[in-house]
Amino acid sequence: MTYQVVPHSLFSEFDIHLFREGKHFKLYEKMGSHKVEIDGKTGIYFAVWAPNAKQVSVIGDFNNWDSRVSELKIRWDGSGIWEGFIEGLDFGVIYKYGIQTYSGAYLEKGDPYALKWQQTIQAASIVDTTFYEWKDQEWMKNRHQNNSLESPISVYEVHLASWMRGTDDPNRFFTYREIAERLVPYVKEMNFTHVEFMPVMEYPFDPSWGYQITGFYAASSRFGTPQDLMYLIEELHKNEIGVILDWVPSHFPGDANGLHYFDGSFLYEHEDPRKGFHPDWKSHIFNYGRNEVKSFLISNACFWLDRYHADGLRVDAVRSMLELDYSRADGEWEPNKYGDNRNLEAIDFIKEMNTIVYREFPDIQTIAEDSSDFPKVTKPIYDDGLGFGMKWMMGWMHDTLDYFEEDPIARKYHHHKLTFSTMYMNNENYMLPLSHDEVVHGKSSLIFKMQGDEWQKHANLRALYTYMYTHPGNKLLFMGGEFGQTHEWDFSQSLDWHLLQYPIHQGLQNFVKNLNTVFKFEKALYENNFNPYGFEWIEADDADNSIYVFLRKGKSEDEVLMSVLNLTPRTFDYKIGIEEGTKWKVILNSDAPEFGGSGVVPEIKWYEETPWNNKLNSMIVTLPPLSGIILKQTEKTKKNQAKSK
Repeated sequence: MTYQVVPHSLFSEFDIHLFREGKHFKLYEKMGSHKVEIDGKTGIYFAVWAPNAKQVSVIGDFNNWDSRVSELKIRWDGSGIWEGFIEGLDFGVIYKYGIQTYSGAYLEKGDPYALKWQQTIQAASIVDTTFYEWKDQEWMKNRHQNNSLESPISVYEVHLASWMRGTDDPNRFFTYREIAERLVPYVKEMNFTHVEFMPVMEYPFDPSWGYQITGFYAASSRFGTPQDLMYLIEELHKNEIGVILDWVPSHFPGDANGLHYFDGSFLYEHEDPRKGFHPDWKSHIFNYGRNEVKSFLISNACFWLDRYHADGLRVDAVRSMLELDYSRADGEWEPNKYGDNRNLEAIDFIKEMNTIVYREFPDIQTIAEDSSDFPKVTKPIYDDGLGFGMKWMMGWMHDTLDYFEEDPIARKYHHHKLTFSTMYMNNENYMLPLSHDEVVHGKSSLIFKMQGDEWQKHANLRALYTYMYTHPGNKLLFMGGEFGQTHEWDFSQSLDWHLLQYPIHQGLQNFVKNLNTVFKFEKALYENNFNPYGFEWIEADDADNSIYVFLRKGKSEDEVLMSVLNLTPRTFDYKIGIEEGTKWKVILNSDAPEFGGSGVVPEIKWYEETPWNNKLNSMIVTLPPLSGIILKQTEKTKKNQAKSK
């Protein structure tokens, strides 16, 4: 077999037009490697964009890595696409592109559109397929209900390499299928509605956690094949659990096999280092003003939603994309044409990406991981918004953790750290995150951020979770936080599952399971997540006692919950204003013994027709120490209902 390249193309003239205009959003059907049959002969068709290359060859074991054997042909239309068909090749072939540059350099690059990569130093691409006979039709048909902004979304954030390791060898990664056997029943038992996977795309460097991607179209082969990942997603779907994927269109590493300096030129990255190099991550920033790069990235977003049935994309590092001066000193960045720091090309790209993915996949969500104060991140494009479905509420996260790190004695001086978020919570559609970034790099685990002895730490964390789950917005909790992981997260080892032999950790896990249940089934906690009507302060100013009381309301006037936080170790009877004629019952108490609490019962001692908190009536409730309790309105007298009409 000579492995000579035969001229062949999967591109129509219209494909090329769309690609050059930045409007081709299914490039994965054309670019990369594809098994085809021509005149009765089977083999692999290759296509790669390298407009500034002098020559491009396919190299691999099949031709002894000799760049003179299988030279691709460049298209005549100026698109910069090299392509051709090689007879006799099949799935599993290991290959790279040998690229001769006009400067005389020779580069060996992985395929930007490859579906699989090697886990070796060579890190070559592998010819593969995303064909899979999906069995999640029921989920896909109905998922618009589960992904709606009026539905409960409680996300369990997972790093596949460290959630759980091999039981026979603590250094062995579980495969996607082994993870499915363990993760799916666990997430279902814990009553989370979604999982979010930290990047599953191929990455060469484990300490990057997957955020330095080389294979944007490849499921990491650390854990198995593309079909194995599809099986994991399918099993989650069959158990009514949605899947959100971390997506990184903000930067890529300077890995020799990757996109950097791909054809001997700054092809995917911006040539100007003020726009093209990231000083914090030592990585390279995509050139969002180049049409072919836009097609690459938006096609990539569509690829994961299409071929892998993802239910959403959490878009990483959005602030770094929006701001030209992100992490740069004066003189290290150049203002835009209006003289400010907005990256206009990145903003246009984000708007177009959101427009396309919501048009093609209307029942998914895109979620911005954004710490900026950029306006209208989750507003529609037609309203000059960026078009995201949700945005991480980073301010809430920092203020909340700062507050709970304070000694209860001093909390009265920081009381409004927990009220401030309600001043701006209706500006965007927020997701409240307690993510992986908060439990690494010396920040300590969530449980060790809490004050006091072991019992108080757990009580504080249960109270924090009560506040989180009753605060407007959807929820995200990083793995390990649900049972009180004591060590900081370590990407190189399993979570500390052995802690569950201790009752206090079992209690915390049980509490999170119950919180998720309340969140899923109490409409007051999610129907008006992004509607001002859904929230009302009852007591926001009792700093001396560090007590907070607020209501959450569903669409029906009968769907009303009350959240009461007592954030000192003191137990006492507390007066709370209520609507005239209403009765209440406690449906969740973080201090209950089954959750590791002290067992103080939050008894409603009596009701009074006495005005309080700007309400006509009041009730006296026993508040357990360092606790959060959730009460449900169970009765509203006909007299009162008549008045309300």
